[in-house]
Amino acid sequence: MAMRHRMVPPALFLATLIAVPAAAQQAVASGQPVLTAADYQRAERMLGTFTNRLVYRGTVRPSWLDGGRFWYRNPIPEGQEFVIVDPSRRRRERAFDHARIAAALSAAADTTYEPFDLPITDITFSADGRSVTLSLGRASYRCEGSGARCVAQPASRDGRSDRNAILSPDGRRAAFIRDYDLWVTDLETGRETQLTMDGVKDYGYATNNAGWTRSDRPVLVWSPDSRKIATFRHDARGVGMMYLVSTDVGHPRLEAWPYPLPGDSLIFRIERVIIDVDSATTTRLLMPPDPHRSTFCDHVYCAGTWADVQWYPDASHLAFVSTSRDHKQAHFRVAESATGSVRDVFDEIVDTQYESGEGGINWRVLPASNEVIWFSERNDWGNLYLYDLGTGQLKHPITTGEGPVLDIVRLDEKSRTLWFMAAGREPGRDPYFQHLYRVGLDGGKPRLLTPENANHSISLSPDGRWFVDSYSTPDTPPVTVVRRLDNGDLVMKIEESDISRLLATGWTPPIPFTVKARDGVTDLYGLMYRPTSFDSTKSYPIVNYLYPGPQTGSVGGRSFSAARSDKRALAELGFIVVEVDAMGTPTRSKSFHDAYYGDMGDNGLPDQIAMIRQLARRYSWMDVDHVGIWGHSGGGFAAADGILRYPDFYKVAVSEAGNHDNRTYEDDWGERYQGLLSGNPDGTTNYDNQANQLLAANLKGKLLLAHGTMDNNVPPNNTLELENELIRQNKDFDLIMLPNRRHGFGNEPYMMRRRWDYFVRWLMGAEPPKEFDFGRQRLTM
Repeated sequence: MAMRHRMVPPALFLATLIAVPAAAQQAVASGQPVLTAADYQRAERMLGTFTNRLVYRGTVRPSWLDGGRFWYRNPIPEGQEFVIVDPSRRRRERAFDHARIAAALSAAADTTYEPFDLPITDITFSADGRSVTLSLGRASYRCEGSGARCVAQPASRDGRSDRNAILSPDGRRAAFIRDYDLWVTDLETGRETQLTMDGVKDYGYATNNAGWTRSDRPVLVWSPDSRKIATFRHDARGVGMMYLVSTDVGHPRLEAWPYPLPGDSLIFRIERVIIDVDSATTTRLLMPPDPHRSTFCDHVYCAGTWADVQWYPDASHLAFVSTSRDHKQAHFRVAESATGSVRDVFDEIVDTQYESGEGGINWRVLPASNEVIWFSERNDWGNLYLYDLGTGQLKHPITTGEGPVLDIVRLDEKSRTLWFMAAGREPGRDPYFQHLYRVGLDGGKPRLLTPENANHSISLSPDGRWFVDSYSTPDTPPVTVVRRLDNGDLVMKIEESDISRLLATGWTPPIPFTVKARDGVTDLYGLMYRPTSFDSTKSYPIVNYLYPGPQTGSVGGRSFSAARSDKRALAELGFIVVEVDAMGTPTRSKSFHDAYYGDMGDNGLPDQIAMIRQLARRYSWMDVDHVGIWGHSGGGFAAADGILRYPDFYKVAVSEAGNHDNRTYEDDWGERYQGLLSGNPDGTTNYDNQANQLLAANLKGKLLLAHGTMDNNVPPNNTLELENELIRQNKDFDLIMLPNRRHGFGNEPYMMRRRWDYFVRWLMGAEPPKEFDFGRQRLTM
């Protein structure tokens, strides 16, 4: 084999001793390579702050109007334009004359607006097409269709004093929480009515608290006729407390709230109720309280709504799912609104954990036909099944075969047709590419409506005639088209992304790859990032980015992105950055997802290592003797786990905000994927196999731990407990505690710089520039 040497940027050796700080001078004098500020600046230009500005016509987020029309904001080289599309007429045009509107708005607002830098947040077109109302933050202007004149409009008011309030379907009332009770405001008169009278601290109504996340926004669902509210009384009495202490001059501030943990005798309970708004009466459902669980996420409030609750159209009944504490049992139930009586319809019982979908909650109640659409992975793949609502008996499968149904996006009960997103159903394609399908409730082969071999992001028109389809891959930019919803036929192309200016900078996309999992059989899919100065005759250290699951994977979405956090930027410093969706992550089969159920310390690491070894055999320029690992949150847990569990493979780890022992993290996460906490006769527990501090004695390489001191998602004692054991084991490590930071500090400039420095110094063996300051350079491309 030819002799190779590890790659460091050429500029490293051009720096003189005089031009670099004393520490770097010493490094150069000793033969250690040095990275300069110019090297970091070049990498910084691969961050989204710079690259996203160089992608044009690549973002279409439709705002639908009457008649199936829609408008969207479109990035163009001049700035941004506003476009309106009428699929019926196959017309795409600018929503207005930007130059004339900018001049008219400038005159009306007594300021200066540029034609392609208008801060418009919403657009409303008049029915006769003669005027358009433009919202600019809190200000609103009605402009003549010709753009000749704009007139300021009175500030719009919906009568809500509480912006967390939830509007009724008819738009006349808004529900909100006050002093643990539920209230409504009449938006026409401003009159407030108290609906419940007995709410108290830790036992209030519609409380939005899962421990790991909290909000003042109530958790409830209005009935279609706007006369009833389904909600619950949230019982936190006796639940263990979480405490955080701020860093301040003078007295610190104590933050304390109920936060249940795995194994606690008491967790949050929800007592389901139905409230008649007109009479302000409350009917409690005649059943014991449910554990605070859902079939979709680790909160009962998922994707902006109360999960697992659906009203009958006439509000006579409420359908819902009760999930057991360990997520192994899901009970589909129906309650009578007037009496609160509850009927069990059917159960789904699994060995590991039940979920109702990966893109959304995929069950629907169909009172008109006395049926229920139900999601199950009973054949190892997520499919839809039709049940009899009266008897609870299975009628037949709606979908079959491999490739999970992800999300029901539309249901037409009259034609007995539904539309759904799914992945992995098209042979020979990346199984993570999402496509839209149509299928009849009575079964049959689903019809593919998005044929291109790419990942599809869709938006459906409210009238059910059209959908906007933006499709792309990690290495090919988006194309956006309009299609017919009934058959998927192409109506018109509206945008094709322009990345010419991005490519002119030398930017290169990530490289998709496929490898085998630990079993040598299962295909895994990932992305690789290389520096723009890549030289196949050199040897590069490897950084393994990961998020282990079980709720998501390392790679994330398969649509095009110019930055993908700072992975592309980190590679620019002279690394090969790799990420793969290991076993134990979703969007594949249930057996794939449950690969390490009950053994969260696995973290997919055997697959990560198998991936790196295979790629290193495939590419001689990957230096398998210099491998680092990095992740945040669950990825921080896995990164520390990696260097402790496989100390001879991973040499450097950066672990941020890790839940290093799930006995110290929220109850729903651990109890769903690790199981209920139980002890053994010898004093060990079934959670010992995932506790990073129990592996502290294994540390050989360089470990950087980081955590926010006010992290109310993953509390900082997760990292401090690991630190304490590392100290007890007399191990060297590095620690950054970021004062007053919550959970999402990973992309802060300081943390990013420290992460880059750590890999440069300890994995590459180079000296980073001292205290590089992100954001000093300006975009001049």
